[in-house]
Amino acid sequence: MPSVLQLVRSVVSPLTRTRVFRWAAPRVLPPIERVVAALSGGRVQLSALLVPSLVLHTTGARSGEPRDTALMYTPDGEGRAIVAGTSFARDRHPAWTYNLLAHPDAAITVRGRELRVRASLVGDEGRDAAWARIEAQWPGYRGYERESGRVVRLFVLQPVGDERS
Repeated sequence: MPSVLQLVRSVVSPLTRTRVFRWAAPRVLPPIERVVAALSGGRVQLSALLVPSLVLHTTGARSGEPRDTALMYTPDGEGRAIVAGTSFARDRHPAWTYNLLAHPDAAITVRGRELRVRASLVGDEGRDAAWARIEAQWPGYRGYERESGRVVRLFVLQPVGDERS
């Protein structure tokens, strides 16, 4: 019997692949996420109500400045997180992927706990397995890759060292 969360995901998932959602979500969701995070001290993410979510803390590829991005992640079953640079099916890679390519040492915040991580790009040999895990969590998510016309960058975030909070 499917759980309530699985039922909600199966209803919401197709909506996230519509043109209206792809247009509105990048404009509306980030400011809402920032407000919710500020009000909750970083302990609550709106997106986390549907999928595992984290805040990725990177160093800007060109600027060297700190950057924060709220992302969906998929546990890989080995204590690591998989993140996909889908960018709502836009034709360009999201900035955070360039940041990780330039500076793979980063941090994540999950449910108010910050961890240091090292990012590694998923190679061709691991892409199908990574996408299978992601789509088991969020059906149809790889559709963003097809609709974007580009190969979406997938990263594995491996925790390193001790917790920072």
